Amino acid sequence: MISPQAKISPLADIEDSIRGSKISIAPGVVIDSFVKIKPAGGMGDIEIGESSFINSGVVIYSGNGVKIGRDVLIAANCTFAPVNHEYHARNQKIVDQRFMPSKGGIFVGDDVWIGANCVILDGAHIGNGTVIGANSIVSGTLENYGVYYGHPLRLKEYRK
Repeated sequence: MISPQAKISPLADIEDSIRGSKISIAPGVVIDSFVKIKPAGGMGDIEIGESSFINSGVVIYSGNGVKIGRDVLIAANCTFAPVNHEYHARNQKIVDQRFMPSKGGIFVGDDVWIGANCVILDGAHIGNGTVIGANSIVSGTLENYGVYYGHPLRLKEYRK
């Protein structure tokens, strides 16, 4: 379901689900060129909240679900991967092992800024007002209004 008030570049690629995952894009959302939204790796839904901006080169897989809040800014070339391949059995190809159990999908609160080239993994819970520096990997819970960056990712300060 794509709101008629959303602005989606004709160069964006939003695939239909063959398994029943829902994609919901709210009014005021802007999806730039070369964004890929792909139902893959699970039955989760993808929700993008009002007035959020998804910049060029972002990839969002459905996996175990992705919920992006309102007024979220996602910079170029970020990947949302709410699923993990199973790989533990050495006597079986990774592709044949399918996927690990869900860690809860991905949740992004309202008024969040995610810098360029970030990777957001299954189980990430990004609180309201959070800022994430470029090139970060996010896999856990980030506090509301926290400013995170560095390798490994660390809380550096709070928005004032």
